Amino acid sequence: MGLKCGIVGLTNTGKTTMFNCISNTKASITDFAYSTNKSNIGVCAVPDARLSRIHTFIQAEKLIFATLDIVDIPGLAKGASQGEGIGNSFLADVRLCDALVHVLRCFDNPNLPHVEGSIDPVRDIEIIDFELQIKDLEQIERKIQKVEKAAKVGDKNAKHDLEVLLKYKHHIENFQNARTLDVTEEERAVVKDLMLLTAKSMMYVCNVNDRDALQGNAYVEKVKEYLRPHGLTPLVIAAKIESEIAELENPDDRQAFLEDVGLSEPGVNKVIREAYRLLNLISFFTVGGKENRAWTIQSGMTAPRAAGMIHSDLERGFIRAEVIKYEDLLNLGSEIKCKEAGKLSVEGKNYIVKDGDILHIRYNV
Repeated sequence: MGLKCGIVGLTNTGKTTMFNCISNTKASITDFAYSTNKSNIGVCAVPDARLSRIHTFIQAEKLIFATLDIVDIPGLAKGASQGEGIGNSFLADVRLCDALVHVLRCFDNPNLPHVEGSIDPVRDIEIIDFELQIKDLEQIERKIQKVEKAAKVGDKNAKHDLEVLLKYKHHIENFQNARTLDVTEEERAVVKDLMLLTAKSMMYVCNVNDRDALQGNAYVEKVKEYLRPHGLTPLVIAAKIESEIAELENPDDRQAFLEDVGLSEPGVNKVIREAYRLLNLISFFTVGGKENRAWTIQSGMTAPRAAGMIHSDLERGFIRAEVIKYEDLLNLGSEIKCKEAGKLSVEGKNYIVKDGDILHIRYNV
């Protein structure tokens, strides 16, 4: 799909440790602040129990999960919008991401000092927000100047655009993020070209010590209280222990390790699934033969466009899609039984693919 999810946060929060848990690319980790000046880019498989279940009763040579592009962006510093730390380089990488995962340090470690001198995840949220807000204001003010000039030479749309831009400016000047401003799609289109940093969907992950992986701690409770008015709930993971689990090659050893620490699955799996949701992505399946596979599409995509994710010829020559719902396949056990029970539908070009649909594309080129 070409969509990227960026991992952000202050330095020494455990961002890169979490990145290494979920990505096919491993990045180096140090105890020194600002020890890297470039982002790490990787791809992670999106855990999907539905595809795993399908694979147990529909045989295929390969099992292929959907994937997600992940970017581990170097730690931000207070004053990044003015060039502190790696400053503008960090913010440029953030701008190229479609959604963000903010990793918060919620653990004590005297050997790993916090860049701000103390552990306070709520303060850290506000630092990151403030730096992104400052950069957004710069972008908005530049566009306001252009729109004002256009209005003077008679541009009919300039007055409307100026009103929208001033609405965004006032909102962000009051230390609010663009994503929380109540605007119409038409108004949002006015600032689309700015790729505002605070307009991006954001999720929060509390990184805790091993002993707090299940119940959290006082730092996590502060974050929950802070995010509650915004209708948000942070995820809690212990990145260090999860990185140790991820290094185990034997799946049985991984499962045993998880059970020892009281986890049913790696916490980073929840992070990946939530990032997938933030990007407004869903999966459909193709099954049997060479591979059982999950394909990534954006929610609301039609059957021909979904077919194009498999191959452009399938979109160009699309005739129809034969659709079986995952629940029906699970209950009946085979595609033949679904067809006999009337659970296979034939859909045309206007069909909107649903999450978990099993598709057979009929086409002619």
